[in-house]
Formats: sequence, structure tokens, C-alpha cells
Amino acid sequence: MRTTWKIAVTVAAAVLVGAAGGGAAQASSPTAAPAGGPAPSACRPANHIAKITAGPATSGHHHYRVTMTAARGYDPCRLAGSPTGVRFYHHGSLTKFTAGRYGPQNKVVNFGPGHPVHFDIQVPDSAGGARADEAAFTLKTPDGVIPGESTASGPLTVGTGTLVGPVQPGA
Repeated sequence: MRTTWKIAVTVAAAVLVGAAGGGAAQASSPTAAPAGGPAPSACRPANHIAKITAGPATSGHHHYRVTMTAARGYDPCRLAGSPTGVRFYHHGSLTKFTAGRYGPQNKVVNFGPGHPVHFDIQVPDSAGGARADEAAFTLKTPDGVIPGESTASGPLTVGTGTLVGPVQPGA
């Protein structure tokens, strides 16, 4: 009886550890990958950070650069075109402005540890804009979209006619 009880407890503990491990595999930690298996993709929203900074103005437009970086331990991935579903927030409240896209949408860039990427947010000077401090967007691959929503933080002003350029290599 005692041996049967020990076996039952051991099996129950293994099931609980397996269930907890299954949840950990969804985490953004680079150590969450199974031993000997591939690391999580840098393209997953939880596995990279993005920051918005002011870029140089051009005639008639303000520009902001969204730079994305991934820490060591994540697998590189491929992105293409402009992010989709771009929305802007100010102190957690959604602004009324969304963004279109511009530029070539078929150029593929590699993203991952040591290979940052960026894209441009172009805002017309006369857009009657609103302040924002966060952008939410969905990244595209050559074959579709990355599940989930990435976010970038930093001060910017958006308005009617705001456009987002394609992802490009470099910071």
C-alpha cells in the first residue's frame, strides 16, 4: 500500500510539473525553450522591445523612428513590409488616429539578437494632431502576420494622414 501511495504521489507531481512546464513554454524567457530545441522567435511580441524616438523632419512632415531590439537567446526571424493595425495611445487612452502605410511592402529584413530593425512613422505638419506615448501594431512576415500585438513607447504627435513605412534593417 505504501509503495502504491508513493507511486501515485510521484505521478501526480510529474503531472503538475508537466502542466507548469507547459505554461512556462509560452513565456518570453529565452530559457523557456525545450533542451536542444529552437529558442523562441524574436518576432513574438513578448520577445522584443520597441522604442519611439523623434526623427529628422522633412518638408511638410514630422518623423518618428520605432526601433525594435531583441535580447540574446531568441531565434532570428524575417519581417516584411509595414506593420498593420497601427493604433496610438496617450496615457492608456486610444486616440482617434490610425495609420496607413507607404513604401515597398515586399522587402524582407532579418530581425533578431544583434540585428535591430526600425520603421518610420510619418505625420503631416498640418494634421491637427494629438499627443501619444504608445503605438500598438502587428508585424508582418513574408508569408503573413505575427500573432499578437507589439507595442512601442515614446512621445509623439499623430494626426490625419499619418503613415507607417516598411521595416528596415538597423537601429
